[in-house]
Amino acid sequence: MSEFSYEEDKDLSVLLHKLIDSYNRMMNHIGKINNIMNKTKLLSLNSSIEAARAGEAGRGFAVIASEIQKFSDQSRASNDESLDTMKILNHQIYNVIGLRTADVAFDLIDKIDRNLFERNCDVQAWATFDKIVECVVEATEDRISYVNALLHNLYQIYEVYHDIIMVNKDGEILSVAVNKDLIGMDVSGSEWFQNAKMKNGCSVSEMYYSKNINDYTVSYSCAIHDNSGNFIGVLSTRFNWSFIYDIIDKAKISEKGEVYVIDSKGIVIASKDKNDVLKTDLLKTYPSARKVIDGEEYGFSIESKNDQLLGIIGYAHTKGYNAYAGKNWSVVVKENF
Repeated sequence: MSEFSYEEDKDLSVLLHKLIDSYNRMMNHIGKINNIMNKTKLLSLNSSIEAARAGEAGRGFAVIASEIQKFSDQSRASNDESLDTMKILNHQIYNVIGLRTADVAFDLIDKIDRNLFERNCDVQAWATFDKIVECVVEATEDRISYVNALLHNLYQIYEVYHDIIMVNKDGEILSVAVNKDLIGMDVSGSEWFQNAKMKNGCSVSEMYYSKNINDYTVSYSCAIHDNSGNFIGVLSTRFNWSFIYDIIDKAKISEKGEVYVIDSKGIVIASKDKNDVLKTDLLKTYPSARKVIDGEEYGFSIESKNDQLLGIIGYAHTKGYNAYAGKNWSVVVKENF
């Protein structure tokens, strides 16, 4: 009697791959049995011919040949039933793996959305801090010094930002958490400043590479208003994109599995292979990714050749999280076999 190691088999991805291997071995056994049946049938036919040539002396042998024929036919019928059952099992296995892969994609995009929702809330809350509003209204040296320290404390406490920037209504940077060289810079023409100025709530950029911080980031920018509701400046954060990899790296997929976060155009913005980032168009690699780009929230597709499973691609589209609508991003997960 075989024993199962729970420590060894607790990874579902590993178990699913083992299941496919077991299925393939079973199909191989069915093929071998079918080959034996063909040889048995041929043996029965040859025996019948030899019995007929022997005449009366071969009558007993003819009876045995007939029984061999019946056995062969019954065995073939049973083997055909087994084959039909295996085909049904094959379909069910593919569906189980497909749904599980789609679930992984859904879980990843949900965790990413929840993380980014918190970033969305951060900047909106901080933009209302009295000390920040007062500093933008009247940027005295003491107030700027205080806000510099405040932003730096927020940067250290939250640990997920490259920087936090405060800008006045003219687009001049008054205070930053980290890169003090930015102070005094005119960013009035930047997209993030203009979007925050015109939008209620938080304006969220696409993921991009920032030369100022020498890394990938997402900008969260929120207008600062005085007590009368007048626009007086912008507070903007630079999210450290590496924290998205903390989510991706914990995905329960096999070693050969692939994970991609893609933007609304299908461009990879996060992947197990960081060389793909902002370079790979996943629509060219996996046409099935078009489904999720077009808004299909959840699903999977199967890649096969000559009835041989090559891979299963699961995908999930952002649904946003609470007040955060998301950026129309998606996650695509592929299990290779």
